[in-house]
Amino acid sequence: MSFPGSEEKDHFGIPSFRVKNKIFATLWVKHNRMMVKLSPIDQSVFNSFDPAIFYPVPNKWGLKGATFVELDKVRRDMLEDALNIAWKAVVAKK
Repeated sequence: MSFPGSEEKDHFGIPSFRVKNKIFATLWVKHNRMMVKLSPIDQSVFNSFDPAIFYPVPNKWGLKGATFVELDKVRRDMLEDALNIAWKAVVAKK
């Protein structure tokens, strides 16, 4: 919520984080994971760090860059970096 213009809204029963009413992340509280909306290239970079922490969502969204992050394993700075990239990508879209 520290990103300018961001807000939290429900998305099918889970918290979503949005800017310009577009989702850049969702929080899967029950599974202690987060989905961040990355480009496929950014997704591959984070995934190459550790595929047990950053991995594609297993569906068509995953092919487009939707990336799960295991919150109990990720370093805070890496999570913040992924969120920042996701937020910036949504802000940059017209």
